[in-house]
Amino acid sequence: MRAAVLFVVVCACGGTDPPPDVVLFSRTTGYRHADAIKAALAVLPARLEHDGLHVLATEDPLALEDLGTARVVVFLYTTGDDVLDAAGKAELERFVRAGGGWVGIHSAADTEYAWPFYQELVVAPFASHPDVQAATVDVIAPDHPVMAPVPTLRWEADDEWYNFARDASTVPGVEVLANLDETTYVGGTMGASHPIIWAHARLGGRALYSEIGHVAARWNDPVYLAHVMAAIRWVMPP
Repeated sequence: MRAAVLFVVVCACGGTDPPPDVVLFSRTTGYRHADAIKAALAVLPARLEHDGLHVLATEDPLALEDLGTARVVVFLYTTGDDVLDAAGKAELERFVRAGGGWVGIHSAADTEYAWPFYQELVVAPFASHPDVQAATVDVIAPDHPVMAPVPTLRWEADDEWYNFARDASTVPGVEVLANLDETTYVGGTMGASHPIIWAHARLGGRALYSEIGHVAARWNDPVYLAHVMAAIRWVMPP
């Protein structure tokens, strides 16, 4: 059965289809952001292709067992443990340590709690969240390429705001790009230091995590889409 599945993956990526530059991986073994995944896949692959990047959107863990010439892997609303098998985990670690880029969107922080490498990659795991509500994000690195598409230092949005089990700002080598203002909503537990978007290159390649994105309508927001595109471009090796 495993060989048959592998054959399908090879056929989907081979032949006249060029190898992907960007892999969008959205497998879930926990809660599934079905509407947000659907909304993201309705716009993000086409935008990437428009910019000249070949895309593989997949939920098949076998597809990540050989990343080939891919340049970026995006964990797009992944959740739960064992979204990758042992071979896929080894390949993603090899990929990142060799300089490949990684982007985590929203529930990528609610993924692979028992895998030490992944926890260092994502930096801060999900702990809890209040109900979806409006809040304000303070952009603290406006000159960073990932935040350049955001036209204001106070970015207001309706979303599901995560509390994290670790403060990313305390981790050496991590640059916090935006901080959540807990005075603007109800249910924050981290206090004044509540990183919400951060970047690092601690493990080899560049990595970027952005918590925003629970609400499917976010993908209709040109600012948010430009932010995600900038993240993919920033982590991409030459």
